[in-house]
Amino acid sequence: MKKQLLIILLVMFTFCANMFAQDRKVTGKVTSAEDGTGLPGVSVRVKNTNTGVQTDASGNYSIAVPDGASVKLQF
Repeated sequence: MKKQLLIILLVMFTFCANMFAQDRKVTGKVTSAEDGTGLPGVSVRVKNTNTGVQTDASGNYSIAVPDGASVKLQF
């Protein structure tokens, strides 16, 4: 009985902890400084993580970023 109660409490705690870990969606467009056109294939990643995306053919991107993290562009 104690083991079952412990498992139930652990599952509930994990569920509740995940509810408060919110990501925010960051979207943008990487453009050329020369003529303002979108740059395709630019890597955009969350700083100090392996989470990243590449810009589409028009230079647009969308990435989920945990609260408190920052986004870094890589050329």
